[in-house]
Amino acid sequence: MEFFPALLSRGESDGLADRIEAHFAEHGFGLFAAELRATREFIGYIGLAVPAFEAAFTPCVEIGWRIAADQWGQGLATEGAREVLRFAFGESKLDAVVSFTVPSNRRSRRVMEKIGMTQDPRDDFEHPHLPEGHPLRRHVLHRLRRSDWVAGEGNREMR
Repeated sequence: MEFFPALLSRGESDGLADRIEAHFAEHGFGLFAAELRATREFIGYIGLAVPAFEAAFTPCVEIGWRIAADQWGQGLATEGAREVLRFAFGESKLDAVVSFTVPSNRRSRRVMEKIGMTQDPRDDFEHPHLPEGHPLRRHVLHRLRRSDWVAGEGNREMR
């Protein structure tokens, strides 16, 4: 939650879990629980979501992740995101996915790059859920089309 406006309260966290479940029911995909293989410890989520706001690039499907800070730097978000892309472009047959974050979130931006996403500065935007002047309002948008992912290096499993 380093690049979010605030930590979630227990009630807000429970509400998020309820919205994730409802999203699965409505769209057939959502944010998957992420666990460590060895211990089955819950460490966050990685998955797909339809953003709940309007912007120049919506409607769309976002790939996103939130991983516990003590698990950062181990490639877990990248590994999970690659599996989610297999699901998105394979089973779900999506044409494209987007991801977005604040410019200073270098770790998430690096994951986006590692999974083949690209950024066009013309797509960057002001997040409508944050007030003008908020330090986290500016966001960069990354995009990946199925045709680019299938042709991408390291994604030969989809062919």
